[in-house]
Amino acid sequence: MTSFVDLGVPARLAAVLASQGKSEPFEIQRATLPDSLAGRDILGRGRTGSGKTIAFALPLVAGLADGRRPKPGHPRGLVLAPTRELATQIAGVVTPLANAVGLRVSTIFGGVSQRPQEQAMRSGVDIVVACPGRLEDLMKQGVVNVSSVEITVLDEADHMADLGFLPGVTRILAATPAGGQRMLFSATLDRGVDKLSRRFLSDPVSHELDESSVPVGELTHRVLLTGTADSKKELVNELASGRGRRILFTRTKHQAKRLAKQLTASGIPAVDLHGNLSQNARDRNLAAFSAGPEHGGVRVLVATDVAARGVHVDDVDLVVHVDPPMEHKAYLHRSGRTARAGASGTVVTVVLPEQRNEMRDLLRKAQITVHPERVQAGDAALVSLIGERAPWVRPAAPTAQQPQQRKPAAGSPGRRKPQGNGGGSQSSRGRGGRNGRGVAAKASDRRR
Repeated sequence: MTSFVDLGVPARLAAVLASQGKSEPFEIQRATLPDSLAGRDILGRGRTGSGKTIAFALPLVAGLADGRRPKPGHPRGLVLAPTRELATQIAGVVTPLANAVGLRVSTIFGGVSQRPQEQAMRSGVDIVVACPGRLEDLMKQGVVNVSSVEITVLDEADHMADLGFLPGVTRILAATPAGGQRMLFSATLDRGVDKLSRRFLSDPVSHELDESSVPVGELTHRVLLTGTADSKKELVNELASGRGRRILFTRTKHQAKRLAKQLTASGIPAVDLHGNLSQNARDRNLAAFSAGPEHGGVRVLVATDVAARGVHVDDVDLVVHVDPPMEHKAYLHRSGRTARAGASGTVVTVVLPEQRNEMRDLLRKAQITVHPERVQAGDAALVSLIGERAPWVRPAAPTAQQPQQRKPAAGSPGRRKPQGNGGGSQSSRGRGGRNGRGVAAKASDRRR
């Protein structure tokens, strides 16, 4: 059996993984580590949940473990990720490895105050895990300078190559030294990644594993046909009612919020996760889902695609596409929230009659073969899928509404609207005119 040390991983880092119960490398790690530890540029594709984060975290930390200290605001390692949740989870993997060799790790993303991020940069950080929008804001303010970056990682490279991210990602990569090591990893690599690879990678070694991003035999796909919106609602409630952890994906933020409330009101406690929530609310809801009901949390998460990439919670046994996603890559990434690291799981898509053609095309592009089933609440096939039902939970009594604030009398100065921090930086807010939400700030928000 090949060990991490056999692949060239320093013993101190291998010991950290062993203490976490990770002693045998996964396929993507076995393929890429000999080249990445040797300093080669890497273009790596592995299915969701295949261990890509450790595959780039090890060479990132090992390559910087030379005892040198960074100058304030000049990190030596950089990881770019598309969402706050993914950045946080990457930092959670990198930090124990970095601690073992005396390196400091910090995150940079929007939706929270930038002051702690400024303070971290002033104290000197070796590795920054960042979302492009806030990182660019801090670069423009002179808080962060990436000219000393020696190793750069782009995670979820296909998503980062989308038009919404690509300009900012390109500017950031262009600001890093040309001679540094660069690694691009994703579950899917398409033509959008080619532009980044051709421009920024030098003689890269390409490792593409698995013909499909979703492993056959570990993940079961089901397509459930239902006739009306009312029967669909009953079906979704049934799917949410089991004892195991499950994630229900919706297309819009409004749908996620509304469905979480509906489930909770019907005795199935649920939390939502989407871009309209503050960072504190997103962290709180994700923590509740991670904890589970046995520790005061919940077993149902209703989310938009903000949770499709990077949200890793153990033992998610069911993913439900309440509506088919817009395109096949989103389907694969959503589905990858279950059956992670070799575990088994089930993915269910609920389909109305008018969505059948759309779903057929989506599965064809995802290279997945599944025969639709016509079901309704109470069917034996559905009961078998759901398993044992969780206990009904009495919804909490609604809190009394706060009285509305009186409007000031005509001619009185009234109360000034507070200047919120939001997800933008001071510089982006200052360009927004009276309400601080101008074109630059909106564009920055989209990048996050």
